This record gives sequence, C-alpha cells and structure tokens, in this order.
Amino acid sequence: MQRRDVLRDGLASALGLASGLSFAQNNAIPTWPTRPLRLVVPFAPGGSSEIVARAVAAEMGRGLGQSVFVENKPGAAGNIAMQEVAHSSDEHTLVLGHIGTLAVNPFIFERLSYNAKDFVPITLVSKVPSLYVVHPDVPAKDLNAFIAYAKSKPGQLNYGSAGNGSAGHLAFEYLKMVSDTFVLHVPYRGTGPMLTDLMAGRLQAAAVGASALLPFIKAGKLRCLATGSAQRLPALPDVPTVAELGFKGFEMTQWYGLLAPATWSAAALDKLSTEAIKAARSKAVFDKLGADAALAVGNSNAEFASFIQSEQARWKPVIARAHIQI
Repeated sequence: MQRRDVLRDGLASALGLASGLSFAQNNAIPTWPTRPLRLVVPFAPGGSSEIVARAVAAEMGRGLGQSVFVENKPGAAGNIAMQEVAHSSDEHTLVLGHIGTLAVNPFIFERLSYNAKDFVPITLVSKVPSLYVVHPDVPAKDLNAFIAYAKSKPGQLNYGSAGNGSAGHLAFEYLKMVSDTFVLHVPYRGTGPMLTDLMAGRLQAAAVGASALLPFIKAGKLRCLATGSAQRLPALPDVPTVAELGFKGFEMTQWYGLLAPATWSAAALDKLSTEAIKAARSKAVFDKLGADAALAVGNSNAEFASFIQSEQARWKPVIARAHIQI
C-alpha cells in the first residue's frame, strides 16, 4: 500500500507539472512577428524603389514566417512615409530608406519630422545605377551632344524627377554642375507619373534608376545617353559611363536599405536583421535585382549606419553648390 501511495503521488505530481507546462506554453508571449509586416516605400509605384522593395519583401517573408507586404506612400520627398514609420508603435511596420530620405533631406529641409535617432539601420539592400535618358525626339545621340544641345538652349529644356530631393533630382543636378549646363527641373510625385510624361514628350530628359528604365530603353521608348555607374552595365554594354565621356570620377548610384523604428524590442530587431540580411544576400534576390541592373548588397547594421554617414558627407557639399532647395 505504501508503494502504491508513492507511485500515485508521483504520478499526480508529474501530471501536475505537465499541466503547468502546458498552461505556460499556451499563455506564453507569442514569438515575433505575430502577423504580416508592412514595408512602407516613400515613393509612388513604378520606380526602382518598388522593384527593390518587392524583391526583398518576398524573400524576407519566407524566413520570418509571415508575409511582408509593400505599401507605397509618396509625398513630401519621402518625409510623410518616414514620419509615419518613425512614430509607429505596432512593431510590424518598417520603411525602405533611400539616398533622398537619408542623405539629402537633412540638408534641404529646414525642419524634418524625423531624425536618425528615430530609426535603427537594418541593412543596405541594393545599389541601383542611375541612367541618363532622353525622349527619342531629342536630336542628341550621346551625352556630350545633349550637353552641347542644352547649352545652345539654356533653360528651354526640361528634365523630370520623382520629386524635390529625390535621387533623380540629385543625379541630374550633379550632371548639370559638372557640365556647366542649365536644364529646368520639373518635380513629380513619383517616378511613374514622371516617366509617363517623359515618354509622351512633355519632358526632354531624366535620370532614373536602371531597374525602372531598362524595359523602356529596350523598347525604344527612351534613349539612354550614359550610365552613372563606375563601369558599363552588362544589360547595356554599348552605353558608356559619364566618367568615360570626360567627367573623371563621376559616379551616381541610388541606394535603398531597410530601417525599423528605434522603439522596437531588441529581440524583434535581432530577428528582423538576421532575416533581412539573409534575404538581401540570397540567390533569389541577387538574380531578381541583377535582371534589372541592380546590385544586391546585404551588409551589417553597423556597416549600413556607417554608409549613411559617408553618403551624407559626400552629398552635403554637392547639394550646397547646386542650390538644391525645396
């Protein structure tokens, strides 16, 4: 009887422990993420930013076990989206940072509704070379001919961009500065609307990320005069770089990276960083971006933070010399 009592009490204890563990597991804090993530893109659909965002979002979702959906929220040179994400508190909203929002806006706006301390840099996803293109009706067949044409008609030619402070704005002002030309800037609310007018002939020129332009160049709807990359692009082997054409050291590359609000928990940030870097370095993203003449990167948090600082130091004097203002 004594032995049976011991076994009975032991079994009861074991069952009680198992019941307690089951209760604890059922009531534990859910593992992040608990629902789909929202990746906010600060520009209108149709540009390089959307191509980069969708490529990395699809792959990142596989690793996180939750889908990552892309939401375009253009306006105020990207400031509207940056402000919204900076002040979000759901721990499931992040933003696609960009040369414009991170390296240009701090120097062209008197006040920003966000600052560097509001975000944690996650990873630099991609670099996208800028292409300098014109409408086919423009008589210039190469960049130097276009520069000569622009100088013969100062202020009579227009170029479009995705908006004040956008990468396209910066790229063309950089070209104007080194070539001493004057072409009128027409800002749009996104690359898509601007390209519509460019292909309709209402604009003469633009500088846009290669990813968004290749289909139109190959279809003959736009003529590419030069690339802003350091070397010629495999997708456009016959198109020279700006540097090749007499502007030594010229390079203009757009870039995109992921940022999360600084209010996120360390556990969520760690998991996001791991999966985001893994996604950016994956073959799927490499192949997808490579097909659009974009370079996949996927560096560390510290490397991305350092890169942002170096880009700010690089573009601050260019912005001042070109008088880029809102």
